[in-house]
Amino acid sequence: MLYDVSMKIEYAYDVAASGARHVVRVLPLTLAAGQRLIAGSLTFSPTPDERSDFIDFFRNPATAVNFRTQHDRLEIRMQARVLVENLSQQVDFSPAISRIGAEVAGCWTLEPEAPHHFLGDSPRLAQSASITEWVSSIALPDMSTREVATAVCRMIHEHFTYLPGATTVDTPAEAAFRLKKGVCQDFAHIMIIALRAIGIPAGYVSGFLRTIPPPGAERLEGADAMHAWVRVWCGRATGWMEWDPTNNMMAGSDHIRVAYGRDYSDVAPVIGILKSYGSHKTEQAVDVIPVKT
Repeated sequence: MLYDVSMKIEYAYDVAASGARHVVRVLPLTLAAGQRLIAGSLTFSPTPDERSDFIDFFRNPATAVNFRTQHDRLEIRMQARVLVENLSQQVDFSPAISRIGAEVAGCWTLEPEAPHHFLGDSPRLAQSASITEWVSSIALPDMSTREVATAVCRMIHEHFTYLPGATTVDTPAEAAFRLKKGVCQDFAHIMIIALRAIGIPAGYVSGFLRTIPPPGAERLEGADAMHAWVRVWCGRATGWMEWDPTNNMMAGSDHIRVAYGRDYSDVAPVIGILKSYGSHKTEQAVDVIPVKT
């Protein structure tokens, strides 16, 4: 599928900021297989005094900006054309979970794709006794890594309620697990902790998801939002695969990848600091439009 993707993030500050620094990760990735960024742009209003475009450790495109002048609002706009292909579903060559540890040990590399980075605790995700107990009731020793990932994805979809407002961006995964409510970020974090607890490397994917309106209804411009799902290392023969627990599916041609990381802290669309006080308002709008070819 060929898509035109646009995104607008607006910040309005009650008290003008006298300076600010941000790192932005919103441009879609170009991958070895399955996705290619054909063209993309990222603009800011006001124009930053300094800007640096770079690739981070996990090979995500990122932009660092610095504002030294006073401003009471900030607008970030991204536009991209991206080609996404559905990777064929291969035969399950992933090892049984009883052997995944040996497969990880056999990877003698610390490159960004190495499974070692995605096994232990990460900035937002620590071990959880309740999640470990829960996943241990799902994963049987003779199940393959891929079967376990599919089962955990399905269980989250079936037993957790998607409810915007039930959590915030800073809600710990343990709290969302107790609530059995949340949004895509919460479900991705819970699935990652669960898989890591039984020795399966898992990481966080941020991106966009094409949404299809009900029959007869018009698509609402700007109604889409950023999405989150999970990537799972399924052994040396298979490598990384991706599951979307919010929708109980494997990521496909409707999923547009923006960034890979250990958890949300590695891929947050905008992070930074500013010199100000008081509160601020944020608005975000995303359009994912299929291009007719």
